[in-house]
Amino acid sequence: MNARHQPEADITPSAVVVGGGIAGLTAAHDLRQHGFTVTILEASPHFGGCVTSHEVAGLTLDAGADSFSTRSKAVADLAAELGLWQDIVYPAQRGAWLQLPGSDPGASAQPLPSTGILGIPANPREPDVVRAIGNAAAVRAALDKVMPLGSLVKRDRVSLAEVVQERMGDQVLKRLVTPIAAGVFSSDPSVLDVDVVAPGLRAAMAKHGSLGAAVASIRADAPAGSAVGGLAGGMNRLTTALIDTLRGGGVRLLADTRVTGIRESGESSGARWAVLSDGAEFTADVLVMATDGPTAVGLLGESVLQLKEETPTPGAGVALVTLVVDLPELDVNPRGTGVLVAPGVKAQNGSPVVAKALTHATAKWQWLSETTGPGGHVLRLSYGRAEPQGEDRPEMWSDEKLYEQALADAGVLLGIRIGAEDVVGWDVVRWIGALPAAAVGHRDRVARIRASVASENGLEVVGAWLSGTGLAAVIGDTRARMRKLAHAHPPTA
Repeated sequence: MNARHQPEADITPSAVVVGGGIAGLTAAHDLRQHGFTVTILEASPHFGGCVTSHEVAGLTLDAGADSFSTRSKAVADLAAELGLWQDIVYPAQRGAWLQLPGSDPGASAQPLPSTGILGIPANPREPDVVRAIGNAAAVRAALDKVMPLGSLVKRDRVSLAEVVQERMGDQVLKRLVTPIAAGVFSSDPSVLDVDVVAPGLRAAMAKHGSLGAAVASIRADAPAGSAVGGLAGGMNRLTTALIDTLRGGGVRLLADTRVTGIRESGESSGARWAVLSDGAEFTADVLVMATDGPTAVGLLGESVLQLKEETPTPGAGVALVTLVVDLPELDVNPRGTGVLVAPGVKAQNGSPVVAKALTHATAKWQWLSETTGPGGHVLRLSYGRAEPQGEDRPEMWSDEKLYEQALADAGVLLGIRIGAEDVVGWDVVRWIGALPAAAVGHRDRVARIRASVASENGLEVVGAWLSGTGLAAVIGDTRARMRKLAHAHPPTA
């Protein structure tokens, strides 16, 4: 089987995209626009990866990503091309909350300080920061303004925790940065590469002389308006629109097609790559690997020998528990658009809160609130931190156990009892290894992988494990690389 299905394809470059998540769909969309004939091979039954939907209590909801960063135009531009420009929406300006440890969970919950990056405050003496970390810790954190930078801006590898702890102290790290790092990356700041999760932060420190001043400068340079956007009806509509556009443009989308090997084609026609899948063979001029990191490196290792030693660490696992409840008491949105949870939070009865975050989706998105109506609420709780290790990881629990935990956690985090009788519907979605590793040293590995791939004619590798977390990063990086790939392989007629 050949990815070029007609004789005249000799003058039309062909492409095989391995992986049908958002990176693979975007790559196929752009290559088709550049004149390629394209085939997508996806191992699972569905396309879209984490940008997909599920149905709970009759509602079509996002099963994964529900928003995108507006710090770049990457997602908005793609949405516009797909006819979704008018459907871009922004969350309610209620802000998120922070749940800190304390004997009374209600008294230990507060609005998240709004002038930071990843919880790092621009000014640690702001009242909302002092309220979270205490006056003594705020005085310690303010020393950042006068302390010499030392080697922090020069060392090759530095973790997020090292930067925060050295500049602003333990309490900023534990009570502000750690819960946000867990919510965004499912990791502890001690293992996160600061240059991966906060690009440009160390350069800004060197320029402005302190961590707080660096944060302030980065925020000042950010575009005005909301930091995130979404789509009315959910981000899953981006996947649907991409699939419809690709099929309408003649792209072949083959689900349930697991790739078993990749080699150089050797065809006299000039096709560079041969992709094997369950006895079928697809040949193409260019190959785009849009899988997770371990899969991409494993499949390419025999063709690109330099990659054999570069297998990345698998990403963290996450379980999302969605609760649709009938609770008019939540109409007042008691914790804004949701809650980030610091480690060590417990209910008043001493039971631990296991969730790392709760999103009050109907408080966040007006379109969803209008759909559910008064009293109807959608809550999504996220499970899966870097710790604990071993078999008793919450994201691996049974659906029923996670549901029971989510009921208890939601009640603590929202300050209201939620019982099974209040639940209209619920579901558990698991994303195992979906979040990219951003550990210290990962940036160097990515650079080596990029260099190895660049030495191969007609090969590109894309995905969150290379570009970083978030739709804007993935889509922006993928489109930039497809432009370069298309420029190197233009149609010959």
